[in-house]
Amino acid sequence: MCGRFKRSVTWAEYFEYLSLTGAIPNAPPRYNIAPTDPVHAVRIGADGQSELATFRWGLIPAWAKDLAFGAKTINARADTLKEKPAFRDAFARRRCLILADGFYEWKIEGKIKQPYLIAPPDGRPFVFAGLWDRWHPPAPGGAGPIQSCTIVTTEANEELRVLHERMPVILPKRDHESWLRASAGATPDALLKPYAGELAVTRVSIRVNSVKNDDAGCIEPEQTLFSSLL
Repeated sequence: MCGRFKRSVTWAEYFEYLSLTGAIPNAPPRYNIAPTDPVHAVRIGADGQSELATFRWGLIPAWAKDLAFGAKTINARADTLKEKPAFRDAFARRRCLILADGFYEWKIEGKIKQPYLIAPPDGRPFVFAGLWDRWHPPAPGGAGPIQSCTIVTTEANEELRVLHERMPVILPKRDHESWLRASAGATPDALLKPYAGELAVTRVSIRVNSVKNDDAGCIEPEQTLFSSLL
């Protein structure tokens, strides 16, 4: 499960990490991204080159009847991508890299739902394995199509299971091109596994619990629980 995440390092760091070119997006740092919010991701464009695009979080397949469908599809289980109608076509043709530099999980502590930030200890950016689709509102409807996405999840690694049984698929840089360009059923399946890099788990402010809060105060550390390196 991945229900909130952040994208707060500079755009210059993302562009360098992902070898992107072009204009820097006019989008401020986000510390508490929630479902239906706009997110940024890299995909293969019509010219066959990588491009940065904006999506609504919560995948709405082309055949969905309404926008509400996306509330059920913020995550896509790696083990059922080829079976679920909502994700099957996107997995085959429309994969993306969702920009992030940390995500949240919660643990019930007494009467408090306590958030924890999971992120690389050096603050570097990374990407989630994602899928995207394009949905056209029924006529008479909106002005144009809505592009949406979902985060692929897999089993949590051993250290993160104390918080949740699942985690988003974090793709190391060496796997970015394979995820974006390989045909479904070839390379992609092998990439959908628990992250094997270093992650710090930090107890942070309960301000994260409200989607109204989206500032640096959300990641104020209270205690680093552990740092994992598989």
